[in-house]
Parts: sequence; structure tokens; C-alpha cells
Amino acid sequence: MTHEISAHHLTIERVGEIIKNNYHLALSADARERIVRCREYLDAKIASSPVPVYGVTTGFGSLCRVSVSQDQLSQLQINLMKSHACGVGERVPREIVRIMLLLKVQSLSYGYSGCKLDTVERLIDFFNEGVCPVVYRQGSLGASGDLVPLAHLCLPLVGLGEVELDGEVISGAELLRRKGWQPIQLASKEGLALLNGTQNMGAFAVWALLHAKQLSDWADIIGTMSLEAYDGRIEPFTEAVHRVRPHQGQLDTAARIKELLQGSELINQTKTHVQDPYSFRCMPQVHGAVKDTIRYVKSVIDTEINSATDNPTVCPDEDLIISAGNFHGEPIALPMDFLAQALSELANISERRIYRLVSGTRGLPDFLVANPGLNSGFMITQYTAASVVSLNKSLAMPSSTDSIPSCQDQEDLVSMGANAAIKLYKVVLNTERVLAIELLNAAQALEFRRPLKSSPVIEQLHAEFRKVVPFISDDDVMYPHIEAAIQFLRR
Repeated sequence: MTHEISAHHLTIERVGEIIKNNYHLALSADARERIVRCREYLDAKIASSPVPVYGVTTGFGSLCRVSVSQDQLSQLQINLMKSHACGVGERVPREIVRIMLLLKVQSLSYGYSGCKLDTVERLIDFFNEGVCPVVYRQGSLGASGDLVPLAHLCLPLVGLGEVELDGEVISGAELLRRKGWQPIQLASKEGLALLNGTQNMGAFAVWALLHAKQLSDWADIIGTMSLEAYDGRIEPFTEAVHRVRPHQGQLDTAARIKELLQGSELINQTKTHVQDPYSFRCMPQVHGAVKDTIRYVKSVIDTEINSATDNPTVCPDEDLIISAGNFHGEPIALPMDFLAQALSELANISERRIYRLVSGTRGLPDFLVANPGLNSGFMITQYTAASVVSLNKSLAMPSSTDSIPSCQDQEDLVSMGANAAIKLYKVVLNTERVLAIELLNAAQALEFRRPLKSSPVIEQLHAEFRKVVPFISDDDVMYPHIEAAIQFLRR
């Protein structure tokens, strides 16, 4: 299957579909025309203008005061890529690198960047041929774009850097040899077009949003199973309650949990307690706030991935080449920090439900085993969840409130959005782990309510889960069961 890169709106869901189903990319006719037209305009402008143009006929950053002669413009681009490839730390996961490639091509296709057609098409070749440049997580300040990670992404165009191909890490030079490709001969401005931009931050954000939606859905159904296992009450999910405080996420969550409870014997049995703890009673308010946050962040990232974010911006229709700041990550750094906080709360409330399930109250045995004492049961699963939640709280501290000036103070306020992206990535994985542990506990606890049954939906989930994780009668090694629960959520 092929996805055509064009001016049509690229949705976050479409990105997920392209990556999941291994679509090939191809430029539409209008995208090719826009790219060629912009490059031709830029070449004509360079030839006719006596005025230096930032990043085109000058150095970069604070070196913008240094003009570069015509015969050195290509070398200027190569030097830029070499000098900016300063990444450290762990590699960016393959799936996210592929999103980076897609977003970079999308941004260049609008015809405001000045890239040559063959440069953009080689990036498409990377994507289609399964070439995954080796990109490191740390090094970007999230302003002047994601300079460091994008340098690593694009070095293989000229036979430098490293790539992963068919599970093997090889040099950029070896890649060109195996594929029979010639190195791209970069023209003026191309290095800057490739390295400027927010595609590293954007790729992490898109990946996080796709997973956040799934985790939000899982939180509702797992929380409902926990509610049933804890012998909770249905009244807090009554629509009338939420109409008087009509936040959309709150309304949606209450309606979803009511729907999940349809046909349950447990929820309809007589209750001796008049009220549930907040972690159960306030699921609409807490889960709902997370849904509203996801909705907001998605709207911002949606705009970002459909934008040209390098500098300078080349506008042939207006006959303008403007050095400005579309590379600045602040518009998405703040929302990524916000999403990390929201997902951290989703894990936080989940851990509180885990604690209630193992606490030996409401007729459930201590630590969810029939013979506590000899058996510790699920005691330590809550410890693990608490550890992960505590780490999330540290990771949820915002990166976007920090700035360290760079480039001889020319770049005097940076977004630190790339750090926000890295932390968001970790929070997503941690939240998934906590929800998996809650499912492990909720499924165990539900069996102590037999012979009463939950709703058909919850019972079906329980039956599916039991195919991969058994009921634990006596102490067992628990970490394989936790991992199986994580994989179950991913399935």
C-alpha cells in the first residue's frame, strides 16, 4: 500500500496507520511541483541578490554575520550536518525514527524549504526500503529545531552516520554501496532545511498520542473491573451528576463505565457501604480530565505535523525569504509536558485502586491470596506500581519551563521540548506498566466474588486475560505475569 505525500491534511491516526501497516510513501504531482518551484526560485534569488541570506549564503546561528562564497555553499551544508551530529544516550526507537522520516518529508513537501527534489525522494527511499538512521535521544534544545537528532537522521544522505538495515547497523557509506545510490549533492540551504524543524519532537508526540488514546481506553475498562472486584457502587456514574459539571471527558467516562457495567450481577447487588474511595468514585473526573488533555494536545500536534518548521522560510508567491522562528518548539513543548502530567495521573489513580484491592477490605483476602502468611500473594505488585508512579511524578516535572542560552546568546531562549518528548515517552511506558499491574490484580480479585458475575464485557476481558495469566493460588514468580499483562495490553 502507498501513502501519497500531498498538501492534504495528515492526521495523527493516518500516521499510525502508515507506520503500523508499513505503507510506502510517494510524492503527489503537486508536491513535486511545489518542491521544484521553490528550489528554482531560491536558486534564481541567490544568483540575483547582492544581499546575504541567512543560512543560504551565510554561516549559522551567531555566525550569520559571516558570508560564504558561491563555490563553498555545498560544503557549508555538509559541514553543518557533520558538526551538528552530536547526539548522545540511547537510540531513538525505530518506530519513532520512521515517524520522523515521514514528518520530515511531509514538511519539506510544502515547498517552503528550498530542498531539491532528489533530496526529498532519497528520504522517501529510506522510508520505503526500511532504512532506519541511527538517531540518539539527547542533544536537542527544541529550538533552532531538533538540530542534533535531525543531523543524525540526514547524515546517511551523504554517506555519513549510521543506519540500521535488516537488523544490522552499518555505516552510511556502506548503505550507499549496498543500495547502489550516489551521495546526495546538497545545494545551498538544504542542510539547514534538513536540520531545522520539529520532527524529532513531533514524532515522539505523535507516538505518545497514539499510545495515550489506547491507555485512556484501557484505564476505563480496567478501572471498571477493579470497581466490580472491590464491590463498588454505580451511582457516581449517573449522567445527571455529570450534566451539572459538563466537562466532555467527564461525561464520556461516566457514560463509558455505565455501558461497561450493563448486565452485571455484582454492581446490582445490595451494598453495605454508602461511598467508595476517590480512586473509584472519581474515575469520571480524573480519567475524563486525561481525555480532555489528550484532545487538546492532539489538536496542537495535528497543526504542527502539517506545517513547515525550518528556517529561513522561502515563500515564492510573496517573493520573500524570511529568517524567523518556526523551528521553535515552545508550541509543542508545553503540551507535551501537559500530556506527561495527565498520563502520570492516570497511573497515579490506577496505583491507588491496586492498593485498595490488596488491602484486605470489603471481603477480599489480604494481598489477594486464599492463604496469606505462608503466601505474600500480590503484596509486592503494589510496591512495583508505587515505584513506577513515583518515578512518573519526577518525569512529569515540566522541561518547558527551563532554558539554557546557546550559540553565543543568539539563541537566548530555547524550549527544551526534546527533553519534554523524552520524558513523555518514558511516562507513556510507565503508565502502561501500572495499568497492566492493575489488570493483574483486578482479574485476581474478581475471582473472589464468584459465583456472582460482572457484565458480559468485563467477563469476556477476564476470560481473554486468563489465557495468558492464570489465577495465582500460591506464591509464584510474578515478573513474567506482569510482562504478560503488558503484552496483553499491547495486543
